[in-house]
Amino acid sequence: MTRRTEWPGAGDETAPGPETAPGPEYAAEAPGSSGSSAEPGRGAGFGEGTGRRSRSRSRSSGSPSSSRAGKGEPLDPVEQARNICLRLLTGTPRTRKQLADALRKKEIPDEAADEVLSRFEDVGLINDAAFADAWVESRHHGRGLARRALVRELRTKGVDPTVIDEAVGQLDSDQEEETARELVARKLRSTRGLERDKRLRRLAGMLARKGYGEGMALRVVRQAIEAEGEDTEGLDEPF
Repeated sequence: MTRRTEWPGAGDETAPGPETAPGPEYAAEAPGSSGSSAEPGRGAGFGEGTGRRSRSRSRSSGSPSSSRAGKGEPLDPVEQARNICLRLLTGTPRTRKQLADALRKKEIPDEAADEVLSRFEDVGLINDAAFADAWVESRHHGRGLARRALVRELRTKGVDPTVIDEAVGQLDSDQEEETARELVARKLRSTRGLERDKRLRRLAGMLARKGYGEGMALRVVRQAIEAEGEDTEGLDEPF
């Protein structure tokens, strides 16, 4: 089994904020203040007026995007795509196809979407191979899913078949069967008292839903029931 793979893009969770607006200009010193004298024609109200104008300019300043938004001007499609992707990647890794589908729903032009997605791949924010490795690691150990179920899930995420094969190939048959045994052992006690055939169907059905083949499921269930001293004659029949 592979060592645990960190989720791709976990370190870039939030989009950079707008540039901070420059601070207000200092107002002119009032006459009579320490170290200065009033200049001809400059009254006491001059400094106060300057300060008010300066603060007004500071409040009205902002990032280019916020200024455009305030004027009702549309954002650049590339900037829109970037913001959407960063928001979707916050705390949750995604494949390129998942992000591309989201951008398409937002009616982002394909050219702008491809530019942003390719850039995100270049810097490692999108990494389908790392995503697939981490998915297999998490879903096999956390949910006990077999290779067949993992392949099905990764296909729905839009991962390339070659990448999927490499990721699930890290699970060998012995490890997969050992996980199946652990799953049956956890459920075995809850089936005690049921008829033998009903126990078989319940336990084998649980393994089938997690992607285990019929042959392996029957073998694992039969051996678990035999270990309890119960007769298993006929349990090799398909369920």
